[in-house]
Amino acid sequence: MIRKPLVAALTLSVIWTAGMAAAAEKAAPEQTFGVNRFISPDTCGGCHSEIQSQWANSMHNLSHKDPVYNRVAAFLRQGLTDAGEIQEAESCVKCHTPVGYVTGFPKKLSDDLSAVPEIAVQGIQCDLCHTAVDVTKMYNNGLVLSPGQGEDDPGVKYGPFDDSEPDFHEAAYSKLHTESGICGTCHNVKHVAFGTDLETTYTEWEKSPYNDADPEKRVNCQGCHMRQRPGVPATGSTERPDNPGAATDYSDERPHIFTHYFVGGNSGVPGDFGDVEKPAMAQERLKHAAELALDVSGIAGGKAGVTVTNSGAGHCLPTGVGDLRQVWIELTLTGADGKILYGSGIPGPDGVLPEDTVIFNTVFGDGHGKAVPNLAKAREILSDSRIKPKETAVRTFDLGISPERGQTLRARLLYRGMPQKILNMVPGEKLGPLPVVEMARVSHIF
Repeated sequence: MIRKPLVAALTLSVIWTAGMAAAAEKAAPEQTFGVNRFISPDTCGGCHSEIQSQWANSMHNLSHKDPVYNRVAAFLRQGLTDAGEIQEAESCVKCHTPVGYVTGFPKKLSDDLSAVPEIAVQGIQCDLCHTAVDVTKMYNNGLVLSPGQGEDDPGVKYGPFDDSEPDFHEAAYSKLHTESGICGTCHNVKHVAFGTDLETTYTEWEKSPYNDADPEKRVNCQGCHMRQRPGVPATGSTERPDNPGAATDYSDERPHIFTHYFVGGNSGVPGDFGDVEKPAMAQERLKHAAELALDVSGIAGGKAGVTVTNSGAGHCLPTGVGDLRQVWIELTLTGADGKILYGSGIPGPDGVLPEDTVIFNTVFGDGHGKAVPNLAKAREILSDSRIKPKETAVRTFDLGISPERGQTLRARLLYRGMPQKILNMVPGEKLGPLPVVEMARVSHIF
């Protein structure tokens, strides 16, 4: 059992300071470990059963198993001949299968993923995050790990408490685990060859009002994503109450225990693995991320305005890989009989959005101004229409007609995890359709 003097000494070795965060580009060789140095999540669940239950079928747990990611990533890898594009397409495993990567397999996407060791199959897991001691760069998984020697000598596990005295392993307080930097190392992604910013979730938060200079007012990633639980969406537009409880099955209750559901906005993939709770939580989070308003002041001329406010996300709307996430406006004018007289943003029979849909996304280019649908080819950012935290976007629609009495104008803000257009291109068994979640709606009856 670990004692307080050892805790104090270990604490000093892992405190995450502002100076360390600023030096996010340390020159350090890639780490390699034997896979037997990592402990199975099932072992951790022997004491932390509630936390393990929350994490099971989370998007962290499923990061390697996610069938949408696996099939789309493999599809985007096909046919590439440029060395830099191939390098990028192969690099997904560094964040999606991190324990496998640091233990030697898989080192690239085209490796036989069915042969990945069982511990590595578990994705972003306990003995990855809780053996992190530093960050070398704030993108492409710059975590520095210090795992133990397996179950016989599990070593030190780092976390947010300075008074833990577990029996199975040693424990130490880590400031890193209370701040956004530990999340940012994978939730910022740069093209490994061209340097293009492919995902900037951490940077979006870093530049947002949530990253207040006053630590008492700052809302880190954990302040939303590790306070959410069923019935508590914990977004920027809702309360984010403490979660009283115990970290283990036998320890004393604390005022707050960080939750480990990690659902993000994905209401589809956890359901594919039989989970009912997490898809509902993802939808609940999405429904508390944005607000809509209609402006009908110009309706006599057939014009309608839709205002979208990012009221609840601590990052852009949408975030993640900005050309794959879809947030769009559906606007319809219907008669009293329900017949659609005007429609925008309505998917076709194949699930694909019309080209003129008002969508908030990132468009990548080939370096010559031409849009590319494959991240591996992204040499530039042509446009980024995503909505920053606490900011508002206004879009004007030309209905072509002036509504009559009894007709209804309705706007909906919709979310989908990936364009059906891309899913339709993936060979083999049909992929999708992914769930379309209504984030917000507003109507006006004339």
